[in-house]
Amino acid sequence: MEYKEIKPYKELSPFIHSYWELKGNEPDRQWERNFPDGCAGLVINLGDTCITDNGLVSMEFGKTYVVGAMTSFKDSFIDSNTHLLGVCFKPAAFANFYDYMPQNELTDNTVELEKSNSFDAEKILKDPLNHFNQFFTDRIKSKKNLLQSVINDIHSSKGQLSIYELSIRNYTTVRQLERNFKMYIGISPKEYSNIIRFQNALSIIKNSSENRSFSDIAFECGFYDHSHLTNEIKRNTGLSPSEL
Repeated sequence: MEYKEIKPYKELSPFIHSYWELKGNEPDRQWERNFPDGCAGLVINLGDTCITDNGLVSMEFGKTYVVGAMTSFKDSFIDSNTHLLGVCFKPAAFANFYDYMPQNELTDNTVELEKSNSFDAEKILKDPLNHFNQFFTDRIKSKKNLLQSVINDIHSSKGQLSIYELSIRNYTTVRQLERNFKMYIGISPKEYSNIIRFQNALSIIKNSSENRSFSDIAFECGFYDHSHLTNEIKRNTGLSPSEL
C-alpha cells in the first residue's frame, strides 16, 4: 500500500490539514484501520469499489463522500485496485466550505455527496493538487472558525481541561459549547477532548523507551490509572496496548 500526504495552498492551511492519496499494491488484500482524530473529511474513489465503515458502506468509482468525525476506529478494505484521494479538514472547518447538515448527523458515517458538491473525477485524474486547491479556493464561505480558541485550549492542554474550565476561559456556557461542538464538529467537547488526550497518550506510547511504565504514561496524560488508559485505547483502536 502506498500512502502520501500533501499540504494545501497557504491560504487554505487554516482550514485543511492535508490532501492525501492511498493506492493499493499487488500483494494488498487487507483491512486498514483508522483511529479517531475529531476531524471530518472528503474522499473520492478513483479505483474499484472500496468497502469502508467496517463493511457497511461501499464507495463507488468517481463518487465523492463526506466522512464525519469518528468516535471509534473504522476499517476499510484495501486491495491492489484501490485508489482513493481525500481531504482532511481541520476541526470545525467543514462549514467554511459547505452549507450542510449539522455535523452530529454525520458522526461515524460515510455519506455520498450530491454531484454539485462533488469533485470532478476527470480533472482530478489530470491534476489532483491543482483541482483540490482551486475547488476549495472557489468554495470558501467564511474565514472564521467559531470554535478556534476553544480548540486551541484543548490542544494546548492535551485534552486535560474540564469542559467547565473551557467554558470559563472562552466566556461562554457549557450548554453553548455542547451545542456548537455538535453543530460544527459532530461530537461533544468532552468527546473531542478525550480524543486529543488519547492521541497524546498514543504518541507517547509509540515514542517512549521500553523502561517507562504504562502507569506513568497514564497519569501524565490525565487518566485515572493504567486500566483507564487501557480501556480508552481499546475503545478507540480495537487493540490492546501491546498490539499497537
